[in-house]
Amino acid sequence: MTSEIVVVDYRTSNIRSVANMLRKIGVRALITTAPDQVRAAAKLILPGIGSFDAAVENLRATGLIHALNEAVLERRVPILGICLGMQLFAEGSEEGHLPGLGWIPGQVRRFDFSAQERPLPVPHMGWDYVQAVDERAPLFVDVPAPMRFYFVHSYHMVCRERDHVLAVTHYGYEFTSAVARDNIWGVQFHPEKSHKYGMQLLRNFVEKIECIVPE
Repeated sequence: MTSEIVVVDYRTSNIRSVANMLRKIGVRALITTAPDQVRAAAKLILPGIGSFDAAVENLRATGLIHALNEAVLERRVPILGICLGMQLFAEGSEEGHLPGLGWIPGQVRRFDFSAQERPLPVPHMGWDYVQAVDERAPLFVDVPAPMRFYFVHSYHMVCRERDHVLAVTHYGYEFTSAVARDNIWGVQFHPEKSHKYGMQLLRNFVEKIECIVPE
């Protein structure tokens, strides 16, 4: 089993920036498209920028869906999804027609401000505040307060179970900005673009998120 953090490369555009931020906190990352290296990972990061269906198609074409399911669902390897990577945890998205990984029950929805007198711009872009549902969550330990992260997205996850909502952000209305379920962790924002806040969050994922031993 590799001791490196494995960053899954499925032809999205922010792979290197995630690896660079990990390097800044002294963590070696292996960027790979190889299913065998994903299966053997100690921890996984699934970044992503782009459209939902294109991402699913890329995961299928590279044989990574089976590898991810084996690592995450069977071996219970901790995984961190970032932006589109988190959205792929859902069952599906309004942005496309293909099914997601289905690890977090729920759907991905586009921001809808049609009922508001002054609709906000979409995408939601820039720095915004993140409020942890449980401030003791290991992903947010020692992140400077108030927590601020950098967002770029037009869609957000709507979880079926409230217990899977790790953090929320307000943009026109409250939306889920982080999720967690057992060994599965996801953030809608970009820690790799969020300076000291993102550095600490990634450090927490590396150092504080424990592997779950299958029963």
